[in-house]
Formats: sequence, structure tokens, C-alpha cells
Amino acid sequence: MSFEDLKLVQPLLKAIKKQGYEQPSPIQQQAIPTILKGMDLLASAQTGTGKTAAFTLPIIQQLIESPKAKAKAKHISALILAPTRELALQVHENICNYNQYLDLRTAVVYGGVKIGPQINTLNNGVDILVATPGRLLDLYNQKAIMFSAVQILVLDEADRMLDMGFIHDIKKVVSLLPKKRQNLLFSATFSAEIRKLAQQFLTNPQEISVAKQNTTVMKISQIVHPVDKSRKSELLSHLIESNNWHQVLVFTKTKHGANKLVKELINKNIPALAIHGNKSQAQRVKALTEFKLGKLQVLVATDIAARGIDIEQLPFVVNFDLPQVAYDYVHRIGRTGRAGHDGIAISLVCADEIKQLQEIEKITKQKLNRILIDDFEPNHHLPTQVKTIHPPKKPSPPKASWKERNDKRGFMSTDRKSNPQRKARTR
Repeated sequence: MSFEDLKLVQPLLKAIKKQGYEQPSPIQQQAIPTILKGMDLLASAQTGTGKTAAFTLPIIQQLIESPKAKAKAKHISALILAPTRELALQVHENICNYNQYLDLRTAVVYGGVKIGPQINTLNNGVDILVATPGRLLDLYNQKAIMFSAVQILVLDEADRMLDMGFIHDIKKVVSLLPKKRQNLLFSATFSAEIRKLAQQFLTNPQEISVAKQNTTVMKISQIVHPVDKSRKSELLSHLIESNNWHQVLVFTKTKHGANKLVKELINKNIPALAIHGNKSQAQRVKALTEFKLGKLQVLVATDIAARGIDIEQLPFVVNFDLPQVAYDYVHRIGRTGRAGHDGIAISLVCADEIKQLQEIEKITKQKLNRILIDDFEPNHHLPTQVKTIHPPKKPSPPKASWKERNDKRGFMSTDRKSNPQRKARTR
């Protein structure tokens, strides 16, 4: 199948070709015709499969073919909600690439930056707006935006938005939108919470799933390097230098850990920057831009960036710390092996993290290959497999009382003086 077969208009096909894409991915093949028909959609797709284009392309086409006039001042026609600033920026970048031969007005709004310029942008009206939920509601409360003209709503990375506690913001936004609209919900998984959310605002949706739930991309080689916790930083530097890694994304558990690791890498003359919630938007954009352009060797991130970084040929992802939630492992390593390219995911695991490792192996349904690095063998070794848990033994029957034992022997009384057999025996 080609993009022409999906009946996309010529300006979109021209933009797609310029991006170097020749054939639609499975999620694009299934989602685009459904969205073009105006149907609601509940979709689950593995990271790196072209999900963003699967909804941005048909949205652009619908809006340019819509008989309705373009969005008026402070109004928007299509609203895309994303959980993080990084993902919102990435989605908007994709929209700009596909819209380059058209004249739709697009914008992205998010927190952490001054709200004034965003208000000015919305004053003229926007055809497609990408937003994080919190900033969107801030703009609404300041009467900078109106929702009465919204034709299409997209929830991107809906499971992540639920994890981050945006459920109340989402419900508030949905309550402000016109009842008659098209709704698209994209998620990495079809959890019970996602299905419950879908029931609340999707109408007879088509359901698409292009990957088994919670499976990892097959083109990603997954490796575990056992190492003592105190030597993780040293081992990471060794791997980067000995293998001549030019671009590697590293995940840490905490913001403090990310900052500390960056300092240690810089001390080893390895260029590195951190990206996490405590960094200003300008710092985050700078780090991400330099990393994408190949000017930055190592980007250290917390899970806030796990789904917001989209680099087509990122070769390496390193789990410096294993995530507390096993499902986040799938999203982390999904930053590599994208769009059909090969990728390598390496986890530096100490003995304290064995429970997290076992949970990861459980949800990915595979035993991750343990490889020891010379001179970095840990003093505290990782178990090679999950210990077998045997069922508890059946409890022994309670011991009979002294009276019950005597009754069983034919002694009718426990009174020593009145029991002649007992008297005889004790003599």
C-alpha cells in the first residue's frame, strides 16, 4: 500500500515524500481511512510506528476540505492534548512538516513559559492547536481561547496523561467542548483505565491495535549489564568511550540523579546535559535540540521525557536506573528502534533492582540477556532467574487435648483420684 492509496491530497503527499517516507506504517494504514470517514477511534500502537502521522495527516486533510470557514479569533478547529511539553512540541513539529504546502494556522501551548505570546497567537484563531492540559485551562480561564468551534479532539499518549494525574483536567476540557465532534484516543496500552476513559467520551469508536499489549519492539536488542550501584557511572563512561557512542539517551530515576550523572560525565570529558521537570523550558529545548542535531553526545532524562523524544535513528538507550513502574521500561526503550531501524537498549542493574528486573521480564515475557563487563563484575550478583515460590504446606492438625487423648484410650474421667486405671498405672 502507498500513501496515494490512502487518498491523501497532493500537498500532503508532497510533504510526506519530502520527509522521506515511502509507505504507510500499519497504524497509518488502518487509522487514516477511519479518521477521514469522521469516525471516533480508539487506537493502541507501539512507540516509533508512525502514530503521530496517523492522526495529524487526516486531521489536516479534513480541515482543508471542510466547508466551514477557518477558525475565527480565539477559536480553534482541532485540539490535540499531549501529556508533556516535549511531546507537544514534537507533535506540532510534525504538523508543521506536513502543513508546509498548505496554509492552516497551527500553534502549540504549554506551561513553563510566558503566557502572553501564546495569548497573542490565539487572538487570531488557530486551526490546529497542540496543548498540555494545564496550560490550556489557564488560557481558557483568562478568556484567551474559545472551544465552541472544535471539530476534532485528540488525546495523545492518553495512558501517560492518566499516570501523570491529568484525568480531572481532561474531563474539564471535554466538558467545555461541543457535543458533536470527532474524538481520537491514542495510547500505548489498552488498560482498564483507558477503556473506562474511552467509554466516557468516545462514540461507537473503531478500535485499532497494531501491537500486542505491553510488548517491546522486536528490532531492539535488550541487554543487562550487572554492576554494583557504586560503579554504575564508571561503567557508563567506559561503555561510551570504549564503544565510541556518539549519541546515547540515558534514563535515571530522579532529577537529582540526572544532575549528578551529568556532572560525572562532564568530568570524564563526555558532553552531557540533563532534561527533567526542574529544568526551564529554554534549557529543555536547548538540550533536546542539540541532542537531535548530534551536537550533544549524552542526554540524561527522567521519565518525563520517555515519550516526548522522537529521534528516528537513535542507536542507544541506557537505563542507568531501572524504572519503578515496569511498564515505563517499554516506553523508555521505545525511543530507539523507531521506524524500522535497529536499536540497542542497555540496562545497568545492581542487586537492589532485582525485583524491578523480574517485573520487566514478566511483562516483556522474555529473559533479558545478562552480560558481565570485564573489571566491572559486581560483588553482589543478580539471580539468573526468578526464584520458585512453593505453595505453603498444609497445616498440621491441632494436637488433641489431654482429656481427648484419655477419652480415646477409654478413660472416662480426668480425675486421677476417681480413675482406678490411672491410679494403678501411677503406682
